[in-house]
Amino acid sequence: KDVTVWRKPSAEFSGFLYKAQGFVMETPQRIVDYIRPGPYRLEWDSLMTSMDIVETLDKACCVMRYTTAGQLWNIISPREFVDFSYTTEYQNGLLSCGVSVPYDEHKHSCVRGFNHPCGWFCVPVEESRSLLTGYIQTDLRGLIPQTAVDTAMASSLTNFYTDLRTALKT
Repeated sequence: KDVTVWRKPSAEFSGFLYKAQGFVMETPQRIVDYIRPGPYRLEWDSLMTSMDIVETLDKACCVMRYTTAGQLWNIISPREFVDFSYTTEYQNGLLSCGVSVPYDEHKHSCVRGFNHPCGWFCVPVEESRSLLTGYIQTDLRGLIPQTAVDTAMASSLTNFYTDLRTALKT
């Protein structure tokens, strides 16, 4: 109801680019601190089941390996991703972006997914209120009906905002 999710064909791969947008009652810095790889993310993101920083390149960027829970009664089984992540100031807000990178180790209990260029933009709207916009291009890989992918993406992106807002209240 207060988060908008839409999709359009991706220019990067044969799937879709999903856009999620909603307001969050907090400053961009605190919001992005909860979104970027680090100590907060695993505590609140209900889709994420594990996260390891594989390599820290500097304060703003790293390579992270994470797994996500199965979705839609495990029609979509757990997935593993290895992403390069970079966070920086952008105009009057913050940008946290990422893309999957090659990585030899693989968890055999998960399908290796692939994130084409993705990002979260967070800009202040008024004091302690920000607009958070995400652009997600995830190739879940495997034989999954597109309707299941669309349902899972819309649901998980909406839940992302709910989980984030709840975590920021504490």
